[in-house]
Amino acid sequence: MKVAVFGRFYNTTTTFSVDTLFNYLKKKQIDAYIESEFYKLIDDSDPNKIYYLHDKQFDTLDTSFDLLISIGGDGTILRAITFVKDIGIPIIGINTGRLGFLATIQVSDIELAIQNIIDGKYRISERSLLTIETSSKNEDISSLNFALNEIAVSRKNTTSMITVETYLNGEYLTSYWSDGLIISTPTGSTGYSLSCGGPVITPETNSFVITPIAPHNLSARPLIIPDDTEIQLKVTGREESHLVSLDSRIATLENGTIIKIKKAPFTIKMVDLLNESFLTTLRKKLLWGEDKRN
Repeated sequence: MKVAVFGRFYNTTTTFSVDTLFNYLKKKQIDAYIESEFYKLIDDSDPNKIYYLHDKQFDTLDTSFDLLISIGGDGTILRAITFVKDIGIPIIGINTGRLGFLATIQVSDIELAIQNIIDGKYRISERSLLTIETSSKNEDISSLNFALNEIAVSRKNTTSMITVETYLNGEYLTSYWSDGLIISTPTGSTGYSLSCGGPVITPETNSFVITPIAPHNLSARPLIIPDDTEIQLKVTGREESHLVSLDSRIATLENGTIIKIKKAPFTIKMVDLLNESFLTTLRKKLLWGEDKRN
């Protein structure tokens, strides 16, 4: 088995996880590689700790890898997909962050989780993504034009609202007067969209969600649409530009730019251990139905 390991931080909350993971991979004779920037972080903090991986660093991935392990929180997994892109490498996350909705392996369970993967005791969850095109070229977007959680437009450098003119498959829907608009996948339904009043959607659902951010019209509510819908947005407002975010990556677009959003032609494969499920995670992470009477 050939495994890639990615992380963004090396500090008191990740040291034990890094040690446990690499020691167990070494013990099991797994062919492990580490992302080059993550290697540098560890080596700068603790020289020679993982020197045996000096010649096993990566900046890009190919189909020879069987698995990518992310060490961090959900944000680290969202960064990890930029390495996997459309080549189908399964991803699993060790949670050293806070919520850990996508990164489901607890630090105390690292060795058991890796052994279960080695033994084939897992299933694959295929997660749909969003892709974006803009009428004006923007290198920050075109280089990595997909998102696992959501694509959002929002105001920039102003306290004034923006107007987001919205079309679905070429038909006019409405113009949202708001701080912005979120287009979310089922995976992202438990993230930014949820915090703005959007619904929770199970990962296998073939839908997207349009959720306004602080709308100035009480009738503006989240809207669930089929995931084969092409969404077109155009932002106007008092400023000359606005923000567009793809998960945690942000770019600036000029107002009036036509933004087209649709389902990406590939999926991300998330590894689910057999003792975990989306419903279990809802109860554990979001305290779903938490009530003293239960």
